[in-house]
Amino acid sequence: MLKKLHHVAYRCLDAEATRRFYVDGLGLKLAAALVQEYVPSLQRNEPHNHIFFEMEDGSFIAFFDILEDAGPAARDKPDWAQHLALEIGSREEGAALAERLRDMGTDVLGPVEHGMCDSWYFYDPNGHRLEVSVRTDSKAMWSQMAQDAVVEMDKWNARKAGAKTK
Repeated sequence: MLKKLHHVAYRCLDAEATRRFYVDGLGLKLAAALVQEYVPSLQRNEPHNHIFFEMEDGSFIAFFDILEDAGPAARDKPDWAQHLALEIGSREEGAALAERLRDMGTDVLGPVEHGMCDSWYFYDPNGHRLEVSVRTDSKAMWSQMAQDAVVEMDKWNARKAGAKTK
């Protein structure tokens, strides 16, 4: 069984702007900046800076600033579906973070009440969509959703199959 998130990695077009946003805006620790010439997983030369920001639980948000990459760093459409959701401790912390980001010139939408959480939405300097959420859920809510999951998946699969035949 998987234990926890080690890191999620995205592309960025400006490592310094990304550092300012994630350190000064979100308050994360800059954990590493690994300037490398070689990509071991591809076995080829492609100069890049692989930067890591550490979260409270020890997991990381990472970025690749690739030397000769002109972008775009984020997916075009639908951009709302691909996003990184991060948990924060309280509604007050979420509101304070939103205010700090707004003061930095970042557009922030929220709080948005979802039932299981209250969220704030915004984009980083690379165009990646982020969500900061505070839990309002319960173990009972998740237990019920888990019980309903197979039935809901079956309903969705039937709907999607019907949509393809039209």
